[in-house]
Parts: sequence; C-alpha cells; structure tokens
Amino acid sequence: MTPVEWAIVGLALLGAFFGGVAAIGIVRMPDIYTRAHAASKSDTLGAVLTIGAAALALESGLSIIKAVFLVVFMFITNPTAAHAIARAADDQGIEPWTTEDDS
Repeated sequence: MTPVEWAIVGLALLGAFFGGVAAIGIVRMPDIYTRAHAASKSDTLGAVLTIGAAALALESGLSIIKAVFLVVFMFITNPTAAHAIARAADDQGIEPWTTEDDS
C-alpha cells in the first residue's frame, strides 16, 4: 500500500471512531445539553475526517474542492445547530442535569 492509501484508511477509521463516539455520547448522556455537546464535537470531527478520506481517495481537483466546501459548511453549521438546540432547551426551561439528580 502507498502512503496515500494508508492515509485514506487512517482517516476513514478515525472518522468512524469519532462517529461511533458521538453515537454513544448521544445515547449515554443524561440531558439535552450534554447530548448536544457530544453531537456537535465528535460528530463534526468524525464527518470531517471521513470527508478528508473521501477527498484523498477521489484524487480529482473538483472533488477535493467540493470536499473542502463540505468541511467548511460542517464546521459552521454543526456547532451552530447544537447551540440553537441548547438555547431552545434553555428557553423552554429545561434544567441541566446535576449530580443531585442521581439520588
């Protein structure tokens, strides 16, 4: 395998790992605020790494440009969406989870 192929496999595996971490975070976290955090951070990183692997694999100038636009779009929209969800939850009066809620 060439170094580029190793990079593609590495980026794809890292992207899948962080996507899995985001999915586990959404299922395991106790409230909407921590779920939004898990979704916005890990999911964004996982998708960006996977798109990077796809851009390297396609080796086309136009495909790489499209991948860069997708990455920029995701870096803007994912955290913004998570912030909007958290703000809407706060406006609805949803209280954050605390350790006192376990007892």
